[in-house]
Amino acid sequence: MKSWKGSAAICVNDSGEVLMVRCKGDDGWAVPSGGIEEGENPEQCCIREVKEETGYDIALEQKLFTKQTEIKGIQVETHYFEAIVTGGEMKPDDPDDLVLEVGWKDLATLDKLSHTYPEDTEYLLRFIKK
Repeated sequence: MKSWKGSAAICVNDSGEVLMVRCKGDDGWAVPSGGIEEGENPEQCCIREVKEETGYDIALEQKLFTKQTEIKGIQVETHYFEAIVTGGEMKPDDPDDLVLEVGWKDLATLDKLSHTYPEDTEYLLRFIKK
């Protein structure tokens, strides 16, 4: 079975909003994420992907969990990190040209969005409420 490894960032701002992206080919929203490239560790991947997909620089606060699942016959392992924005501006520079929209989503909006990874929704809602 094919496998894929990646990282994802959960960034919450001072207003309690989570940073999310919407990509081509999917009406759903997700936290910034992407695949680990050769020579990268999960932390480096996370920082790079957030910069590419959103334009923001981040600092990782802590590793939250690792999700292992199967998507379309591919074994997927995604490392999730809590992160804070340290600079940059909302201006994606996505080399894959997949990002359609970037936004900060509050608790009320997050609960109503279509999610690319619906299994993450409950965790995101709990994370923002804390």
